[in-house]
Amino acid sequence: MSSRFAPLPGQDDPGKRMAGEAAVEHVKDGMVLGLGTGSTVRYTILEIGRRVRELDLEVLAVPTSRDTRNLAVELGIPLTTLDEHPSLDLTIDGADEVDPHLDLIKGLGGALFMEKVVASASSRVIIVIDPGKRVERLGRGKLPVEIMRFGHTTTQRHLEDMGLAPTLRTSPGGLPFVTDNNGFILDCLPGPLDDPAATDRELTSIPGVLENGLFIGLARTVIVGEGSGPLVLERGD
Repeated sequence: MSSRFAPLPGQDDPGKRMAGEAAVEHVKDGMVLGLGTGSTVRYTILEIGRRVRELDLEVLAVPTSRDTRNLAVELGIPLTTLDEHPSLDLTIDGADEVDPHLDLIKGLGGALFMEKVVASASSRVIIVIDPGKRVERLGRGKLPVEIMRFGHTTTQRHLEDMGLAPTLRTSPGGLPFVTDNNGFILDCLPGPLDDPAATDRELTSIPGVLENGLFIGLARTVIVGEGSGPLVLERGD
């Protein structure tokens, strides 16, 4: 693998690398893929790029963020769109939290809207994580909610009324973080969720909410980069 595609010095993570690269074994010639966003799925994208360049792997890919698009272009992975291919064979993505039902919280990287659209268009979704992302109940950390910029203070009040303690995500300079969709993100602190699906439905019903980081029933397979080797978890039917 070319050194210019490798992680920066001191940032290589063996667990993330193990999970990310293991997922590529499910990628076959002729597939149309969804490529997720984040530090673990980056290893997946790097390995797909290597196979495209060195093993003549033939795939098309739909990126879920500007960063993923830029990396895929640099690696020589051919890109397409959901308009051209509305049904995808496989999406590989990361997650911030995974519970025993394989439901997820995603969005700390700010790409939750496109990640959910792409995952929903996929016949199969594989999630790659390090062991620290496994939780007994979703809600241990932040729950990102992407909202419209118009009326964002009103939308924030709705989330406050739900007891979610939302705060507007900011960029390093102190200005509001703006997503690839030109939206804002409210980072919520829900605490452990007894019924994530109900919270998902309630958030979706709020005017001004574009999407939230609860991914319920979308992941079929989760690959965990354990020290002894990849641990594969499958959703029960």
